Amino acid sequence: MRAGVDEHGIDGVPVRITNAAKTIADCFKYRNKVGFDVALEALGQGAHDRRVSIDELWHPGRLDRVANVMRTYLEALA
Repeated sequence: MRAGVDEHGIDGVPVRITNAAKTIADCFKYRNKVGFDVALEALGQGAHDRRVSIDELWHPGRLDRVANVMRTYLEALA
């Protein structure tokens, strides 16, 4: 619950927001619910905008147990 979560202050209130790498890994984890195309689009946008590197995606991918699913698509981006 803590890995990949950043705490930001909005109007003096602490708010927990997941970072880009955790969000992409979660898209792959819940790909059956949100759609596989959403997961691929998130990965493509994250890589295109240079918000996340491939190395940054491995840790949340392993925690969400989707590293093997993501591996093929990450290799295609490299």
